Amino acid sequence: MIANVFRPMLFGQVSRLWLPASAFMLMATPVHAAVRKADEARLASCIHDAAEGRPWLEKTLWGLRDQEAGWIGAEVSNTNGTHDLGPLQINSWWVPRIAELMGRSGPEVRNWLRFDACFNVEAARWIFLAALRDTGDFWRAVGVYHSPTAWRQRRYSLSVAKRMQQRFGKDAFVER
Repeated sequence: MIANVFRPMLFGQVSRLWLPASAFMLMATPVHAAVRKADEARLASCIHDAAEGRPWLEKTLWGLRDQEAGWIGAEVSNTNGTHDLGPLQINSWWVPRIAELMGRSGPEVRNWLRFDACFNVEAARWIFLAALRDTGDFWRAVGVYHSPTAWRQRRYSLSVAKRMQQRFGKDAFVER
């Protein structure tokens, strides 16, 4: 179980509990489908909690998740030697920064990013909100989540906007 350190230091409130990924994730059986459904329900709960009642943030996190299309336990190699970790595909470049902020080891943080859905979502939230604070521009912050390169940011932001509209329809960009 995570020592509820991450969110207080980075997000201002207590973290959610860590649930280990099931070994059944690797099996292509009916059990896999049930585990996948449970993982999606867990992820939905994590996104809802991380948004703290702000519909625009919940929609944004879903847009990032739908764009990234990761899963609990994911570790996807990139051409630059980094890896994208967990459901919101947090780049491993962030591991030492998060570990330092938390006073935890890099391997421990990397494991949490891969296998703890709520930790992964909280990290995504922190990265996005830090970019929003730094840029003052919602869509630029969405792009910064993905890349430091301006043209990649624009392309990514457009793709996330499309994912949000697919998921939320005409209300995608309406705050309630």
